[in-house]
Amino acid sequence: MPRTSRKRSTLANRAIVASAALLLGGGGLVAVNVYASAGEGDSHRSAPRTQNAGQWMSTIDCPDVATQDQLTNVPDAARPEVDRNLALIDSQITEAYKRFADEKARIQRDPGFADNAILNPLKDKRAATLERIALSIGRVAERPQGLEGLAPCTLRAQDGQGQNGGQQGQNGGQQGQNGGQGDGQNGGQDQGQDGGQNGGQDGGQGDGQNGGQDGGQNGGGQAGNGPEASDFVDITTVQPNVKKARTARGGSKGTFSTNCGVNEAGKFNSDNVIVAPGVSNGAHHMHDYVGNQANDAFATDDSLAAGETSCRNQGDKSTYYWPVLRLQNGQDEADANADGGGKEGNVGEIQTPSQVTLTFAGSPKSKVTAMPRFLRIITGDAKAFTNGDANANASWSCTGFEDRQLKDKYPICPEGSQVVRSFTFQSCWDGQNADSANHRTHVAFADQNGRCQNGFKAIPQLKQRVVYDVPPGPGFAVDSFPEQLHKPVTDHGDFINVFDDNLMKKVVNCINGGRKCR
Repeated sequence: MPRTSRKRSTLANRAIVASAALLLGGGGLVAVNVYASAGEGDSHRSAPRTQNAGQWMSTIDCPDVATQDQLTNVPDAARPEVDRNLALIDSQITEAYKRFADEKARIQRDPGFADNAILNPLKDKRAATLERIALSIGRVAERPQGLEGLAPCTLRAQDGQGQNGGQQGQNGGQQGQNGGQGDGQNGGQDQGQDGGQNGGQDGGQGDGQNGGQDGGQNGGGQAGNGPEASDFVDITTVQPNVKKARTARGGSKGTFSTNCGVNEAGKFNSDNVIVAPGVSNGAHHMHDYVGNQANDAFATDDSLAAGETSCRNQGDKSTYYWPVLRLQNGQDEADANADGGGKEGNVGEIQTPSQVTLTFAGSPKSKVTAMPRFLRIITGDAKAFTNGDANANASWSCTGFEDRQLKDKYPICPEGSQVVRSFTFQSCWDGQNADSANHRTHVAFADQNGRCQNGFKAIPQLKQRVVYDVPPGPGFAVDSFPEQLHKPVTDHGDFINVFDDNLMKKVVNCINGGRKCR
């Protein structure tokens, strides 16, 4: 896709956004709908909430099939068909969410309509797809049991209460009264009475999907499906929460940095070759790519090895990618009517990072061993809003305040400070596999003491830092699956190691030798 827009952060629009976006006082967050989004239609404004109305449903909540225990050891012979069907399940949720968004006002008046028109048809489609997954595995191995129980989905309410059976929001019960301390995960501050992960003050800050002021202004979410005002926090009100691990004797103190640019060429697609190989639009959101330029849904190890790279050191043909960040200013991007873009609620101008830093670090407890070529690692969880935060490893901060990291809030940075996304990847490897069926179990994070467990080996740990010069205030968001509502906790990064053997040997020697190399 050709690049049509760059970052547009002039002093003028900074002043407009800063004055319109929020007022901070007394520790509380007061926000208005900052932008009229290019992807937001009247269907998201049609039903103002009243005190007598029922709970406002914010999203569709489905069990994540790919993370289930039954699918941790998919046989290689069945994996291509399983991957295609897992991608189809994501498409089914996306289609159901579009119907949900279009009919939100009707669902508010008649919750039974959601069952008949959205949830039951979605259940039937998921059940059929789950049966195909079970059959494909059963042809070459023992058939997985219990997958059919993953077919039903629910609607999640604004306060985190599920419609059918009451699925609790991940942070339900965290009150955060008027700027009190946050949920402990980010060490930050939950502004307002947050009753659940969706947040928002009753009658004040807006419902779980349509952020902004709902009482009287009918403010819609920035992109029609989020984020909302309570997803942002003033970084200056967050207490420092970063602790640096000490490197013990026998640890590896060195680092290796690789410079692969900031995606100046504008390489984007909504594929995900790790999670959904061979499936176009498998991510349902756009990715930024640096490094390997051959990465798309159909890339193979061979095509990646033969691909061009944006990295200065041509021995690094690795691929590094993450969801794009958009400035939600009501302006269309080139993908406004495309898969992965506006069709899935991802709207606004894609922002080119001002800086991307890629550093491989050592282990505080041991030497590191070389990564295998074509090792695949995912950090963070694109579906953390509905899955929970167990795998939510990405964090947010601001330049000058990086001792304060947020996982489930976007930062509001003061004038002159830039937004920072940080991704820390798993640093322990099972010593055998370059990937696994759920793309997670072949790698792991070290324990709280910095040691690899269960026979895993320490490998160079990738740390990505992506910086953006965007206007201060709640006017930006990462791309997401539609039902994830652009929540900051869904941020994630992907990496495929395509270092040549000589360069990987240099990486290991630099780290184990305590040197800083480039």
